[in-house]
Amino acid sequence: MGLVTTKEMFEKAYKGGYAIGAFNVNNMEIIQGIVEAATETNSPVILQVSAGARKYANPIYLKKLVEASLECIKLQGKDIPVVLHLDHGPDFITCKDCIDSGFTSVMIDGSKYDFEENVALTKEVVDYAHKRGVVVEAEIGKLAGIEDDVAVSSDDAMYTNPKEAEEFVKRTGCDSLAIAIGTSHGAYKFKGEPRLRFDILEEISKRLPNFPIVLHGASSVPQEFVDMCNKYGGNIPGAKGVPEEMLRKAATMAVCKINIDSDIRLAMTANIRECFVNEPEVFDPRTYLGKAREAVKNMVKHKIVNVLGSENKA
Repeated sequence: MGLVTTKEMFEKAYKGGYAIGAFNVNNMEIIQGIVEAATETNSPVILQVSAGARKYANPIYLKKLVEASLECIKLQGKDIPVVLHLDHGPDFITCKDCIDSGFTSVMIDGSKYDFEENVALTKEVVDYAHKRGVVVEAEIGKLAGIEDDVAVSSDDAMYTNPKEAEEFVKRTGCDSLAIAIGTSHGAYKFKGEPRLRFDILEEISKRLPNFPIVLHGASSVPQEFVDMCNKYGGNIPGAKGVPEEMLRKAATMAVCKINIDSDIRLAMTANIRECFVNEPEVFDPRTYLGKAREAVKNMVKHKIVNVLGSENKA
């Protein structure tokens, strides 16, 4: 099938009451684990590259690794829709570079600007992308937390205003919208009881019927991985994510794309730490990275089947 956009993917997800997993990729093992999970569960998938990943791995390497994963899917006789997406594009130039290099979807994140500046920047990206058959995700509202170059304090976090969301979509022509309803970036999402503003999501979906909504900062931070990290020398106490039942509820509403990054990092790190402690003689990266890749695959399969509901939707 090759790379596709999210257009048809989101239409089916909205009608079917499920969401597509958007998993951040940084290296070969992560891409392999995600794609193997999607192939084995017959699920559509979004592979997303952040500005930080582009700096770390080099955009050319990441693009070629994604192309290799498509070849592997084809060799297995499978037909899995895969989107290559820019996550948190900071400016027009970055979005343009990704569009020109073959990405099928880009996110322009103008949430740090005031409303009018965000509209203008998003419209500029939309106009350029749509002429080239690429879809655009935008964001309104501010999520707390840290992810790569995106950092927002809890004091500066801001829920999305449904009325502004409606006006924003109509004026920019964006294809999907990331909103702030209580999720946050990183592994420390809640100090107290987890809570998402489903009332805001419901109001936005009424104002924008059949329009795909995106949740950023939606990792669940599985405690098994947190405990493993801490047991084998880590220091991440108190990490807490979005409960999976809340994400499943959001997926049955208007949310068509759920971003997952921290869970991948935790799964990899926990298994690498365990290997280093229990098998100190190991110095072959293929051994501990192989364990990390398997952990990513199993975690993504769990998300697809039990949280996103996208199994057998390819």
